[in-house]
Amino acid sequence: MAEEIKSLEGLEAVAEGVVATEAAVTREPVRDELGRSYATGKRKDAAARVWIKPGSGKVTVNGKDMNAYFARPVLQMILRQPFTVSGTEDQFDVMATVKGGGLSGQAGAVKHGISKALQLYDPSLRAALKAAGFLTRDSRVVERKKYGKAKARKSFQFSKR
Repeated sequence: MAEEIKSLEGLEAVAEGVVATEAAVTREPVRDELGRSYATGKRKDAAARVWIKPGSGKVTVNGKDMNAYFARPVLQMILRQPFTVSGTEDQFDVMATVKGGGLSGQAGAVKHGISKALQLYDPSLRAALKAAGFLTRDSRVVERKKYGKAKARKSFQFSKR
């Protein structure tokens, strides 16, 4: 059990020890033998496997260029957000495979994967990505249908007779 604190000086000493141990946790870059970082991103029912490596900013999703796979400009903007926040535009090539869900969920999954992979490649980017909320998985999924209901919550039309 922790030592008993009897004075303000004792509290300050414990606080300094906690700060020192937190500062001692330095994150190492995680890269494979090809110099890539890998991460899995998820949103709704979509799951994306994402590899990033230093390059010219080319983004490939399921073998297609980002502009061909995600035709809507809003979805392309979602994919570029992690690079904009971390200040690394056109510095990394991205190769992603994504399955499940619709295009919006897939774009969110790739964004989550890119953010996690960037943080693994260069741990100094973690603070900016975490502050923007990109490292947190959006856990909202479609609610399941219940028996006795028309949909998840909608009831059948009430009939008095």
